[in-house]
Amino acid sequence: MGLDEKTKFRGPIWVSGAGGLIGSYLVRELSSRGLPARGLTRKDFDLTDCSRLIEAYLREKPSAVIHCAAISSSVTCQKEPRLARKVNVFTTRFLADLSHAIPFFFFSTDLVFDGKKGNYQPEDEPNPLSLYAETKAEAERIVLSEPGHTVIRTSLNGGISPKGNRGFNEEIRNAWKEGKELCFFTDEYRCPIAARLTAQIVVDLLEKGVAGIVHVAGSGRFSRYEIAQILAKRYPELPALIRPGSLKEYTGAPRSPDTSLDISATEEFLGRKIPALDTWLQENPGEPF
Repeated sequence: MGLDEKTKFRGPIWVSGAGGLIGSYLVRELSSRGLPARGLTRKDFDLTDCSRLIEAYLREKPSAVIHCAAISSSVTCQKEPRLARKVNVFTTRFLADLSHAIPFFFFSTDLVFDGKKGNYQPEDEPNPLSLYAETKAEAERIVLSEPGHTVIRTSLNGGISPKGNRGFNEEIRNAWKEGKELCFFTDEYRCPIAARLTAQIVVDLLEKGVAGIVHVAGSGRFSRYEIAQILAKRYPELPALIRPGSLKEYTGAPRSPDTSLDISATEEFLGRKIPALDTWLQENPGEPF
C-alpha cells in the first residue's frame, strides 16, 4: 500500500460491533495493514446514545466507519421489534448521517431476499421475510441514499468470536460438544464464508474506494445439511450429531430457501476469485475455526 492510501486514513477507522465475530476480525485485519483501527464495543458507549456518539465522533474524527453492530438474532428481533428498529435502523441512520463526508460501510445480510430464486445479484430487489431482514433492508435504503456509502451483503460467517458463540460454526460446535443432535435442512441454501476472509475483502474494498452494494460471500452454494457435513470434517474429534430435515416440515417463522449471492462483480473489483468455504478450510488447515 502506497503513501496516498495510508495518508487518506489519518483518523481512526471506526469498527462498530468490534466485540462480535466480523468486527473483531476487521479490527485485526486493519491493524495488520498498519491502518488506524478503532474497535467500538458496548463498553465504550451505547451507539443509541446520540449525544455520546456525536461527542466521540467530533473528538476522534474518524476517517472511515465500518458499521457491524446490530441485533442479528431473528428470534430477538421478532420478540423485541422496537429495540430491533432502534438498533438496526435508527442507529444506522444516525451514524451514516454523521459520516456523510467519509467512507461508510454498512453490514447487511443475504436474508433481505425471499430466497425464491437464489444467485441474487446486487441490483435485485430485496423482499425480506423476517423482521430482522426488514430492518436490514430499511437500513440499506438509508445508507444508499448517500452515493459514496457502501452496503456489504454477506452470508453465514464462521470463525472464532471473542465470546465463542457468534459464528455459525461456533453454535454448531458448541452443541456437538454438549452431545446435542441438530437438524439441518437439505433444501435451504447459503454461501458461507470465513470471517477472516470477509474482513480481508472488506478492507480491500475500503482501500479501493468501492461504493454501492457489494456481495461478500463464499463462492460455494451449500445446503444447511452440506454445511454441517463440511464442519464435521473440520472437527473430527467431535460427535457430528446430524439429522437431515426439510423446510417443508418447518412450522416456525418464514425462512428464505435460497439466498445464495452472485459475487462475480466483487471478484472483478478484487481482481481475484473468492473460494468456497470447504476449499478455504482445506487451504487453511491451521486456521482457528
